Amino acid sequence: MGNLIQKNDITAIVLAGGRGSRMGGVDKGLALFNGTPLALHALRRMASQVGRVMVSANRNLNAYKNFGAEFGQAFQVIPDPDSEFAGPLSGFVAGLSTCQTPYLITVPCDSPRFPVDLVNRLASHTGLGLHEDGFEIAMAAQGGWTQPVFCLMRRELLPSLTSFMESGKRKIDVWTALHKTVVVNFDEPLDDPLAFANVNTLEELNALECHSREGGNP
Repeated sequence: MGNLIQKNDITAIVLAGGRGSRMGGVDKGLALFNGTPLALHALRRMASQVGRVMVSANRNLNAYKNFGAEFGQAFQVIPDPDSEFAGPLSGFVAGLSTCQTPYLITVPCDSPRFPVDLVNRLASHTGLGLHEDGFEIAMAAQGGWTQPVFCLMRRELLPSLTSFMESGKRKIDVWTALHKTVVVNFDEPLDDPLAFANVNTLEELNALECHSREGGNP
């Protein structure tokens, strides 16, 4: 992971606090992807990349807490600080408020093929580190599109984000633009072109499942 940020310096939060409106109100994190709840699949994918994992959820908290048997004391379930389903940034706030490590990485529960080397590349390709003049945020991108829900950030950004949300703003890229942010591209020849594909409907979930079975799930 480079020589500045160590694995144990990073906590991951899986964002599973949405309404799932386009899935008919289904708690998306508990929807099954190849037989595994999406949130659990994401937690497993992150566990080897960071020192601690946790999940942001606003419903069915006991169901998410049951995942903890697999992750031990490093696992927490955190509701949003409000009950308004205010979007991914509420999960960012929950994570930054709770993590005890210098860095937090955020990933959504609904992109099950995200890279298994996501953290390593965000950290080591950017200069993001402990120096005062370093980047504050590293964001993934693929195919010319940024993926703002996949962010590695400093814990010290909590006051900035809290103030931003208290002003009524909700867009991740508007907030990240206020800070030293670097975009890391995942467009190498061996990168999965569906690494950041997200599922918003049951049809999209089924289609991604089929594609993963046919072509293998990286």
